[in-house]
Amino acid sequence: MLNNMTQNDLDKFAGKVLEGAQFSDDELRELLRINENEQLEKLFYLSRKVKDHFFGNKVFLYSFVYFSTYCKNKCTFCYYRANHEINRYRLSIEEVRNICRALKGESIHMVDLTMGEDPYFHDRPENFVDVVRAVRSELDLPIMISPGVMGNEVLKELHDNGANFLALYQETHDQQLYRKLRVGQSFEDRVNARKFAKSIGYCVEDGILTGVGNDIESTIRSLRGMEANTPDMVRVMTFVPQEGTPLEKVNRISSIEELKIIAVLRLMFPDRLIPASLDLEGIPGMVHRLNAGANVVTSIIPSDSALEGVVNYDRGAEERHRDPKSVVECLKTMGMEPASQADFNRIVGLVA
Repeated sequence: MLNNMTQNDLDKFAGKVLEGAQFSDDELRELLRINENEQLEKLFYLSRKVKDHFFGNKVFLYSFVYFSTYCKNKCTFCYYRANHEINRYRLSIEEVRNICRALKGESIHMVDLTMGEDPYFHDRPENFVDVVRAVRSELDLPIMISPGVMGNEVLKELHDNGANFLALYQETHDQQLYRKLRVGQSFEDRVNARKFAKSIGYCVEDGILTGVGNDIESTIRSLRGMEANTPDMVRVMTFVPQEGTPLEKVNRISSIEELKIIAVLRLMFPDRLIPASLDLEGIPGMVHRLNAGANVVTSIIPSDSALEGVVNYDRGAEERHRDPKSVVECLKTMGMEPASQADFNRIVGLVA
């Protein structure tokens, strides 16, 4: 598709995307099969062209507060799966407040409250509501919650108390692969939770893993699944095998596959939020992901933070270069800068 395109051709192609052009499965296959550097650069040029139309050089920054690493689930890909003998923690309300206080004045657009499906919060959801209230009282910022599947009444109460964004990743919309990854969990419950959240005013995020046995056909099913559910933010992350899990011996694939999918997501979802996570390859990896079409930096934590992450490439490091100032300094070298809070609030629906 891109092989013989000149820059003028690519610009016209980007224009068609901006006018609402849709991609057939065959076109998606062709894009996902790209391996040669010249064609990859053309794909990334296209995705940046589309992204710049909507967002220019502005980037959104999300802090990351993994406040409980306890979980009742047995996902085969996850370090924090139940029955895995690891050190875990559950932050107190005051510890969460202290993290929020440290974020005041930083270039952060949203706080991401992440946990496993911890029974302490799932069986007594008022405990989670208290966490959201504490963050709201400390920071006048939108709040993302990443709690796993919670009931409709709880989601409504959380929204009423200040939660604006629900992140609930399917990991895959290939149901056969889903059963291997999220053992014993309902595929439909996750889909329906996002739909309900969106219906009551949340923005929602869906995300997929690559490198967990998904081929191109499986990836296309996931792309179509996300497309059908109209999320406000779409994510892809490369699977990193975790010691002590059923998938620990799976070979890690190159992040090129993730970068290709980011670019394809940008073409399919031109005006949506697409994250570049610092939790996989730090700031150097952030640069590649932004250049592939992402426009959000996630998993920002203070340099002295002991908070866990989903992947935690820098677990155990004495200093972790994922703090807001380091991110902003790197953005400047790329000709990018943090967007205004007002810009982000409009996306979330918080219009003054």
